[in-house]
Amino acid sequence: MGKGAGAAGVDEPLLPEFSGGHGGGASVSGAVFNLSTSIIGAGIMSIPAAMRVLGVVPALVLIAAVALLSDVSVEFMLRYTAWASGPPSYAGIMGDAFGRRAGAAALNVFIAFTTAGTLVVYLIIIGDVLSGSVDGGGEHAGVLQELFGPQWWTSREFVILATAVAVLLPLVLLRRVDSLRYTSALSILLAAVFMLITMGIAVYTVFTGTAKMPRMLPDFSTLASPFELFTAVPVIVVAFTFHFNVHPIRAELSKTSDMKSAVRISLVLCAAIYAAVGFFGFLLFGDATMPDVLANFDRSSGSGVPQALNDAARLSYALHLVLVFPLLHYSLRVNVDELLFPGRRPLAADTRRFVALTAVLMGLLYALAIAIPSIWTLFQYSGSTFAVCISLIFPGAIVLRDVHGIAKRKDKAMAAMMITLAVITSSIAIASNVMSSIKGEVKGVSAGAK
Repeated sequence: MGKGAGAAGVDEPLLPEFSGGHGGGASVSGAVFNLSTSIIGAGIMSIPAAMRVLGVVPALVLIAAVALLSDVSVEFMLRYTAWASGPPSYAGIMGDAFGRRAGAAALNVFIAFTTAGTLVVYLIIIGDVLSGSVDGGGEHAGVLQELFGPQWWTSREFVILATAVAVLLPLVLLRRVDSLRYTSALSILLAAVFMLITMGIAVYTVFTGTAKMPRMLPDFSTLASPFELFTAVPVIVVAFTFHFNVHPIRAELSKTSDMKSAVRISLVLCAAIYAAVGFFGFLLFGDATMPDVLANFDRSSGSGVPQALNDAARLSYALHLVLVFPLLHYSLRVNVDELLFPGRRPLAADTRRFVALTAVLMGLLYALAIAIPSIWTLFQYSGSTFAVCISLIFPGAIVLRDVHGIAKRKDKAMAAMMITLAVITSSIAIASNVMSSIKGEVKGVSAGAK
């Protein structure tokens, strides 16, 4: 961690909307770790399924294109942050462009729904990996039940509760984003471990002759309609939706001007990890690749892959989600607080409100994770709506609105293209999912959101 900056000491609680734009002493490497954690946590397990639909080459092109658009949209956000009359946050620049009541409130609602849903998914997956699940009529034992058998303390309800209270709660009670830099670094390491294990299992199956040669292009004979290809687009967009963490992380940099470099390094790193996990996952499971790739790891033991490798893959991913959880919860808490208590003093300065809101949110997330066995179908649609708006449509709309008169003609052309592509692809994806649902042929490709 670098030197403190002015009055904002390094130990001082800091929330994004009240940072005042002063650096908090965090390093570029810390920002890269936190940004990469936000990005990778958004949907790494869905990339192999997206590659199954699109084929290797189109999927790699789509990953690169969405990463590039994400870089452009974040650059737009940072540029308008420098001119913002309100707080230096995503909600602040939305409030500048469309008014606090309409713009900022709409963004906070979208972020709250996106992050809450993603956190519930994380808890469900953690429970499935450690305890097991019976979703979709198929049963698979979790790691704890494989080792110790069915016990009251290996039940899904207790495992998720114990994880939430003993592991997640201490992390989400930290008041500074940069306090999570070590867990973020470990999270990136675990994502790399997951990638390497996937690669190792794929190589193992190549030598044993059980690998499935991945298709380079889509197989239209397996699609109900060519429009089904568009259902993979929201998956990749969700996987790169991290925009709500840009300002909190920027606020704690020693030099806020370093944020552009941190974003680009993170996007390149995460795009490479996505490409590797997608390719080797698709190589391993072929056309049997599931939206939740962890389900494949559970089933793959029948193909001769050592069970220890399957368990290592599942556990590394579950631990990755545990460490990603605090960053997303941070954004959820900030946005819910702004919606419920507008104009109140900073959340970090009000211990009672901070602890109470954290406890209530954790309780609600736990209850939803227990009550909802699977929310994959929900994320087929949220990926085409909330995430697309947060990552592409809202930043483009800020540029087109251009209340400060700083956008160039090429900026507005790029913004218009971003919005047009987002609306067209998301509309087609939603229509395709609706048609598949009506026909009873939901494939759940868009299920693996952050």
